[in-house]
Amino acid sequence: MDKLTCATAKQIDLVDFLASLGYEPSKIRNADYWYQSPLRNEQTASFKVNRKLNVWYDHGMGKGGDLIDFGKEYFRCTTSELLQKLSTGNAETFLFQQQEKPKLSNSSNSISAGEKKKDSEAKILVTDSRVISDSRLMNYLEKRNIPLEVARQYCHEVDFTLYGKKQTAIGFKNDTGGYELRSEYFKGSSSPKAVSFIDVGSKSLNVFEGFFDFLSYKAITQKAAEPPPNFIVLNSLAFFQKSWELMEKHERVNLYLDRDEAGMKLTKEALERNPEKFTDQSILYKNHKDLNDWLKQPETIKPVKKHGRSI
Repeated sequence: MDKLTCATAKQIDLVDFLASLGYEPSKIRNADYWYQSPLRNEQTASFKVNRKLNVWYDHGMGKGGDLIDFGKEYFRCTTSELLQKLSTGNAETFLFQQQEKPKLSNSSNSISAGEKKKDSEAKILVTDSRVISDSRLMNYLEKRNIPLEVARQYCHEVDFTLYGKKQTAIGFKNDTGGYELRSEYFKGSSSPKAVSFIDVGSKSLNVFEGFFDFLSYKAITQKAAEPPPNFIVLNSLAFFQKSWELMEKHERVNLYLDRDEAGMKLTKEALERNPEKFTDQSILYKNHKDLNDWLKQPETIKPVKKHGRSI
């Protein structure tokens, strides 16, 4: 597919797009779909999509816009990069679904998301999982400098359908059975969405925002002689606040969050809350957006390298 224009991308239905990322509305009132914000942590749904106008507004952030505005916030990328992602991903299916979608009813009835008739094709449905063996996925791992043996230890090759189209991606399972799904051209989640906690009985805990950062850590420390810590992969910064109780149970907590505004804000909050327990390990990749981005650089030293109280 040729690279999308902004005008074409804005035709993609925001509700369907959010469903592909693993987000479902908490409530639906007429044309308004309310979500717990995909862009930040919150307990009460204050992120609204008006499906008729196909626009969103995050009341907690005081920001809103169309799909282009949301995509740039969510993926932390430029307009050009977002259009490239959509062009090489699933834009065809989104646009087709938008054309076929019936017009919204003018009924004033209010229904909850649970009462709304489910459209199974609009959700990511996992159909099979197995050992990673697809050559395209292995090439993707190689591009991100993740050894195959590390990926196979923690991930699976997952088949899923979206809008009736079968796709395959690297799947990282969370604690409730959902998958974080990634390939070179796809980023999404199957429901239910949750953290992934790996408990090896340690008093230390390493916290990662996404599973490729966790895999990067495991790649760097493959031959480390020290006992491993426990790990929690948030799979979304929205779960950071919800993980306080688990983090507080550990004597030491090493934070490997992204070095963007949201990640640095939460890191600062944790350090201010308990500087004796929490340590900011992102200084290791201070000139890069995250641990995997640092690992991918040609100048990165790949063997284990001690840093602070962790790597």
